[in-house]
Amino acid sequence: MYDVVIAGAGPVGLFLAAELALADCSVLVLERDGEPASPLKTLPLGMRGLNAGSVEAFYRRGMLGELLEASGVDAARVGAGPGVPGATAPRDVSHFAGMRLDPAGIDPAAVSFRLPGPAMEGVMTSLDAVGTVLADRASGCGAQILRGAGLEAVTQDGPSVLVRAGGRDHRARWLVGCDGGRSTVRRLAGFDFVGTPPMFTGYVARVTFDDPQKLDLGFNLTPTGMYLRTPFEGHLGMMDFDGGAFDRSQPLTREHLQTVLRRISGTDVALDEVHLASSFTDRAMQATTYRQGRVLLAGDAAHIHSPLGGQGLNLGIGDAVNLGWKLAATIRGTAPEGLLDTYAAERHPVGAAILDWSRAQVATMNPGPNAPALRKLLRDLLGTPDGTTHVFHRTAGLSHRYDLGSDQPLVGRTAPDFRLADGTRLGELLREGQGVVLDFTTGRRLRGAAAGWKGLIRYAAGPVGDDLGFGALFVRPDGIVAWADGHHPDLEEFRRAAARWSGEPTP
Repeated sequence: MYDVVIAGAGPVGLFLAAELALADCSVLVLERDGEPASPLKTLPLGMRGLNAGSVEAFYRRGMLGELLEASGVDAARVGAGPGVPGATAPRDVSHFAGMRLDPAGIDPAAVSFRLPGPAMEGVMTSLDAVGTVLADRASGCGAQILRGAGLEAVTQDGPSVLVRAGGRDHRARWLVGCDGGRSTVRRLAGFDFVGTPPMFTGYVARVTFDDPQKLDLGFNLTPTGMYLRTPFEGHLGMMDFDGGAFDRSQPLTREHLQTVLRRISGTDVALDEVHLASSFTDRAMQATTYRQGRVLLAGDAAHIHSPLGGQGLNLGIGDAVNLGWKLAATIRGTAPEGLLDTYAAERHPVGAAILDWSRAQVATMNPGPNAPALRKLLRDLLGTPDGTTHVFHRTAGLSHRYDLGSDQPLVGRTAPDFRLADGTRLGELLREGQGVVLDFTTGRRLRGAAAGWKGLIRYAAGPVGDDLGFGALFVRPDGIVAWADGHHPDLEEFRRAAARWSGEPTP
């Protein structure tokens, strides 16, 4: 009997496995594919962008160094970002509907509650690099990973779930489906999956061009679609607004890709050879709930959308970070009533917002007689400081605020990386997956009140370089501020917040 069986050893499943194993839960990860390596996971086709919020999650669990090394990124390049005094603009603000934005257009004053720290910007990486780091982390924490074991059946039986995979039965108290957009867990457990149909078929490929100079670098919106050519030799992306008509069961031939590319680009460019290719659509779907009994969903199993803006991986990591500590507390018996229900309550609106962000970009890129006028209007708006800053907020993973019932503007947001006078940072205090109380007050006013949650909440006190006007904070294990007050904090309000997320204190 495992505490949790996770279907899917992608980044979301592995991050969740590491979170649960860190909390001493027994975890089995079942993966359909026999080997983790795949050319679709390496550069250039496996290229992915981790936003500032995801990089922060790796940092808070002590994995940032390994991530940067695996991604070939100099750690010195991931420094202070917008909202930090003296900080430079980020190097990239992604794009909206293929329209690149100038990072210098960000209004630093509009990016609130940020402090200098190791994790301030996004990182370009690959699925292979992320998967390697997370697999090592999950295994190192004690999770078991079983490859070549595709899910075949799911049966909920009172206090447990029976899972059949790879011809063997596995029983667990909980099952989490992290098995992608075509999730077997979602189908077998009977989740409703609703949304909007596709408008385009997308293609990514590594090819050999006969005459690459005929194609401009970067995103190129055309009267018939969009193509992308990157500095990686032979890397090609396309969006063909065919209503998602291409059948993925058909082979992706050189002739088909060349026909689509010529139609979209308006050139007679020739493809000599196709080395690797894959297709996708912008179908935008979401499970109506993320939990059915003892079965939960996370990542693409819970929501799918077009890859425009690179939000999918970041959304899934956010799911794993939110779910992990809540499910672990439920298994340990320390969770207050209803804690696990807050997973869907908090993450479902985030997923819905990302789906709408994707739909808006697709609508902007959709060819037609009115498309040029719409794009011109949006280019003008996105060229303003307000427009650039808004897109940065949305794509950096910094804008969302969970509704935790407080008027204090920091509550519900990701916590600033406060640095105590002895050099200790909040991110370091979160590495063991516990909540953290930060006490900047004279006389350490919260010491006694926090003692009732020993083993669940870490207490740290002392002067701080910049307290942003706060005297005390309670930060959840996922790095979200659950309570904050001034230099004369209300101890009873703190106790209520701590009990809400960590259960009643021990005598």
